[in-house]
Amino acid sequence: MSVTLDIFRSYRHPRAVMRRRIGEGRREDRALVILMAACFLIFVAQLPRLAREAHLQPEIPLDARMGAALVGWMVIAPLFFYALAALSHFAARLLGGRGEMWGARMALFWALLASVPLWLLHGLVAGMIGPGPGLNLTGALLLAGFFFIWINGLIVAEGEGVRA
Repeated sequence: MSVTLDIFRSYRHPRAVMRRRIGEGRREDRALVILMAACFLIFVAQLPRLAREAHLQPEIPLDARMGAALVGWMVIAPLFFYALAALSHFAARLLGGRGEMWGARMALFWALLASVPLWLLHGLVAGMIGPGPGLNLTGALLLAGFFFIWINGLIVAEGEGVRA
């Protein structure tokens, strides 16, 4: 099944999507591609907000803001997400999880990629409307969607285990 269909299926059947993704075999290259695609698309989602901020505060030009965001999302964020996946795996182990670290990485990375439509919506609202209740609502929706997919993915990865 295509990635875009899996993204939209993740909002209705996150465990089935994660079972299928994990069932494709343990491939670290696939996990890394999912993470880097998610980070790049989240960076793209930030561009409307960055343009708004550069227009309102011209002391820091748009290209400087974009460069910092690019380094943050494409260099620093992947390292942070690898560490977060490890912490989530260790926490799941304390709670009786039987999976491998790779499954915890896939659960987190897939949740990031699956939540990209919500990131894009949040970025548009931040860029077009700015701070306010609309941005707060889309931020809450983004967090709820991300955690829903991530927790369900962790349940599959750690509860059912990943044995390649």
